[in-house]
Amino acid sequence: MFPALLLTLNGIGQQLAVDSVPRWRPWLVGSGSTVITAGSWIALDNAWYADYERTSLHAFNDGREWLGMDKAGHFWSAYNGGAWGHAMLRWSGVDHRRATLYGGCMGLIFLTGVEVLDGTSSGWGFSWWDMAANAGGAATFIGQQLLWNEQRVRVKLSAHLTQFAAMRPSLLGEGTAERLLKDYNGQTIWLSGNIHAFMPERSAFPKWLSVSVGYGAENMVTAEDDGLNAARGIGPRNPQIFLSLDADLTCIKSRSAFVRTALFLLNSIKVPAPALEWHNGRFLAHGLHF
Repeated sequence: MFPALLLTLNGIGQQLAVDSVPRWRPWLVGSGSTVITAGSWIALDNAWYADYERTSLHAFNDGREWLGMDKAGHFWSAYNGGAWGHAMLRWSGVDHRRATLYGGCMGLIFLTGVEVLDGTSSGWGFSWWDMAANAGGAATFIGQQLLWNEQRVRVKLSAHLTQFAAMRPSLLGEGTAERLLKDYNGQTIWLSGNIHAFMPERSAFPKWLSVSVGYGAENMVTAEDDGLNAARGIGPRNPQIFLSLDADLTCIKSRSAFVRTALFLLNSIKVPAPALEWHNGRFLAHGLHF
């Protein structure tokens, strides 16, 4: 949805006054984001839904699937889509409030289109749970931007490979990239709070240091527990809560627009760090959690 070319210019754009922005930037952002969004919907329709019959728009209840990890993924996507959309509009010269309201909804708009594709496919359906997560992610970005003019709590993702993908490769992914994307067992969605942002401006506390609370789940080889776990000798499906430290990469200073933009993009991923996990009624310590 969001062209990498546009985002690499974000670092320069944030240094420009609105009245000094070249006129071609709004046209580039508007036309580029429209083409990429529409193209992504068309590509998804051809690649993901081609093997299923088209139906009238219908809903289904998937609230119990994947212990909510798919909904957490929607929340992350909508939040970061809003952050990237806001950055593009600010770079194009749009004022703070409109960039926040319109740009902050870009992830929500894109995901709503995906949800409509789900809702007109016989293999899926329109999920109000997904839409609630999408709206929550967008609202989390917009609310902070309007309240503080900055993001004090960011939504981040970490992921690692697990043994469960090999049990259901068609569902959980075959190659490394697919497994990281599809295997919810290895994903953690984090709320990463910048500690300094809640302190007095003159505080000596490091501006980049954040504390993160994460949610994950494991032992999932199907969307819902249908007895396959027991049949394959897998333990019960378990939610996981994590506590860890993180770094706000946007606090790192650089004169390079490319470096600033790279840090901005990478800031949607949590930095690997030691973590404490609450799991099945007990605490586990991880020397390094991805």
